[in-house]
Amino acid sequence: MIAKINDGSSLFGALSYNQEKVDRKEGRILFSNRIIQKTDGSHNMYLNMKSFEPYLVANKRTEKPVLHISLNPHPDDKLADEQLAVIAQEYMEKMGYGNQPYLVYKHEDIDRHHLHVVTVGIDENGKKLADSYLKRRSEKIRKELEKKYNLIPAGKQGQSNTLPLKPVNIKDGNIKKQVSNIAKVLMRDYHLQSINEYRALLNIYNITVEEVKGEVRGKSYNGLVYSVLNKKGEKAGNPFKASLIGRDVGYEALLKRITSSKEALKDKEAYARTKHIVAALLKETPSRKGFEKELAKNGISVLFRENDEKRIYGVTFIDHQEKAVFNGSRMGKGFSANVFHNLLNGDGKGKHSHKWEPFVPFSHEQDANESLGGLLAMEQHGDNYEEIAFLGRMKRRKKKPRGPKL
Repeated sequence: MIAKINDGSSLFGALSYNQEKVDRKEGRILFSNRIIQKTDGSHNMYLNMKSFEPYLVANKRTEKPVLHISLNPHPDDKLADEQLAVIAQEYMEKMGYGNQPYLVYKHEDIDRHHLHVVTVGIDENGKKLADSYLKRRSEKIRKELEKKYNLIPAGKQGQSNTLPLKPVNIKDGNIKKQVSNIAKVLMRDYHLQSINEYRALLNIYNITVEEVKGEVRGKSYNGLVYSVLNKKGEKAGNPFKASLIGRDVGYEALLKRITSSKEALKDKEAYARTKHIVAALLKETPSRKGFEKELAKNGISVLFRENDEKRIYGVTFIDHQEKAVFNGSRMGKGFSANVFHNLLNGDGKGKHSHKWEPFVPFSHEQDANESLGGLLAMEQHGDNYEEIAFLGRMKRRKKKPRGPKL
């Protein structure tokens, strides 16, 4: 089981995010603690908010009193709702939140069913609850629960060589829904600091994204367009705008995610695990294939960027346990592209067909932009999506008028 804790200042944001899942039949409230309910035992947003009000009104000093916790059992852990509820309740009690108001939501929008818990880290008097070594405490409790309930340990989840989500499969059909489910989870859960890092993350799920700029009635706009990739890493099928999926995977949402990620990754704690694992592997001077395989066992994906001469000029790591995406250079000079090229390719090792190589390449200029710390190093690639959209509108004019969108 993987446990993740995020703090924030918006209770409404945390509750409404989960309520949207409930409204779309993609989630439901498993149980609640010290939350006001309707006479029939059901919940609504008003009463949920009201239940936390005394705590938030009393709060005077804590900037981020809201806690949003996710508990992710392995898909192979076949747990009934009653078992999930017991595990969540025990986790909250051991963490010291047993007397707090909280709601436990079960999300069922992806193959990996998981729990989200919304609570506050302050008591009714506005005093902050003890949060020293919060992540360390969570890890200790997680391990205790894994042992007690015979769950697959988080450390072994990465060793299955499977990704947290199922990549897009064109043959499965309903491409938009597949892309939607993946994009929403990735943008919500992962820390990333540029569109290039977001694209790298999407690439391992057979998706790519581009920025589209334009002007309508004299006003400029920016948008995102998603496309599916086939086995060769080439775009397949028609691209579609983020607006067809939802605002939470659009341009503005990405800007906000990048801004919050920069703040969250300031202390570079998220890099520590990957840095330690990579450093240990590099000491053994591995082949490229062996290096990738060992990283995968530890729940880390790696994407190399190469020029036409097969020289590595960029490397991106994705730590699925820390939910962080970052260039190797962020870990220090000893993890630069040159280092990886000399170790993995310098002696002829690693000259095999790398399954991520066909994905959309990054330019040297893009790498420079990222190293300068630009908020959003975006660029246009490939197809003219504005022209595609225009041709699509022209074709639709020949058809009979459609009814209003529901």
